[in-house]
Amino acid sequence: MNLELKQKQFNSAMELYEGRNCHKLFGIFVAMTNISLQIYTLSRVLTISIGIRWQIISFIAAYLITDFVNGLVHLYMDDNDNYESWTGPLIANFHLHHRTPRYQDNKIFVVYFNETGSKVWLIFYLAAVAILLQQHNINTVLLYTLTYIGILSSVAELSHYLTHNSNSPVVNFLARSKLLLPKRQHAQHHLMDNISYTFLNGVTDPLVDFIARRFFTGYKNKTDLHYARYSGVNSPRR
Repeated sequence: MNLELKQKQFNSAMELYEGRNCHKLFGIFVAMTNISLQIYTLSRVLTISIGIRWQIISFIAAYLITDFVNGLVHLYMDDNDNYESWTGPLIANFHLHHRTPRYQDNKIFVVYFNETGSKVWLIFYLAAVAILLQQHNINTVLLYTLTYIGILSSVAELSHYLTHNSNSPVVNFLARSKLLLPKRQHAQHHLMDNISYTFLNGVTDPLVDFIARRFFTGYKNKTDLHYARYSGVNSPRR
């Protein structure tokens, strides 16, 4: 589609995002719903005993799956340019993260809340997990894994925030240990094209990058161009 038209659509979407409180209120609603479901699913699953060995296995599996799934969502969103849809203002605001080297410093819990409010898809995922927890014939290790994925999907946003904003020795150690996302690895996403989409710890980047090369064209010559004429000062919350 015509680049000039896409740029106009982007600017219009951002005008709606910045001019209407409903989008920010919607984010608060999403955050509260997600966090409530996270608390509920965790409190329910913790009543089930699976032993320390299976706890470790389920958590490691959840860590890897979360990195991969959230990387795929990131990949999809970076390619999404449907600015005239009802979610268009949220999509446009999301794309501004590519031009943001550092986010506004904030308390970790505030970042957790704000970024959980951007994960609309997580509501449906957590609701499905909550329903599964009502069943009696579901593998208990699977239930733990699914529950951890729902929580770690928000932790991934903290990892991304810390990659941009923190030089703490503890954060750097966790990044070197592949528990959080390494700065140098994530920098490739901003400097290059169609690469390094995962943001919990980056372990599954090779798999997501393979999918990106196979099915997507990248963002540098597509959605990154759409905000070229955007003059607003607002950046995505972190």
